[in-house]
Amino acid sequence: MDVLKASEGQYLWNGEAGNPQQRRKIGTLLETPNFFHYLSAKKNLEIAAAIKGYPKEDIERVLKIVNLYERKDSPFSTFSLGMKQRLAIASTLLGNPSTLVFDEPTNGLDPAGIAEIRTLIKNLSEQGKSIIMASHILDEVEKVCSHVAILQKGVLKISGTVNEVLTNNEENGQIIEISAANLDQLSEMITTLQGVHKISGSNGILQIYCKNEITPELINQHCYFQNIILSHLSVRRKNLETRFLEITDENNPVL
Repeated sequence: MDVLKASEGQYLWNGEAGNPQQRRKIGTLLETPNFFHYLSAKKNLEIAAAIKGYPKEDIERVLKIVNLYERKDSPFSTFSLGMKQRLAIASTLLGNPSTLVFDEPTNGLDPAGIAEIRTLIKNLSEQGKSIIMASHILDEVEKVCSHVAILQKGVLKISGTVNEVLTNNEENGQIIEISAANLDQLSEMITTLQGVHKISGSNGILQIYCKNEITPELINQHCYFQNIILSHLSVRRKNLETRFLEITDENNPVL
């Protein structure tokens, strides 16, 4: 967005080098909302519109989109964190840009505020907006985004649809959870099963990281023949946080 000058490197936006004309078509939310606390939502957006060179007539439209029209005359200081973030998103919608860039849009919000922003982002996407979101809250990325890219120290480690990233690695294809009366015996025994490459445990449950060909039936049978009766057995879908840690583990890089 040209807020900071790059020391090196380059990028293409829709096949073209970045330029001011392109940036006018991008709505941007960088870090935390930055408004005058003593001014109303409408007055703050009037200032934003004047800076961006957009007509004031667009303000009512964007306030309705973010569901703040009824509070348009309320001071910014009276807004909850979620409402403040929605007002910031309203500012990005001025001029009806086709692309939105959000930096940590749910950072610092409570669960209710996170749910509000999540719903708003999904609604904007359904309206045809292309949204690029940077976030360290990987659960939200998994719930909201269609595609994901993981960067580490300036290197693109992996990219694709969320499902492709989650299932990309056959070696770490799934996680199976098991439990029994004697966890130490169970852990020692399960390591002898070929295809199991990692075991971790918490709250009386063992997580088995294994190849896709290891089925719950195979584990149950293996335990039964070793005279171990399982009290818990389930397949847990690997989440994006788990894949992120696998991909960015410099001591054991896995793709």
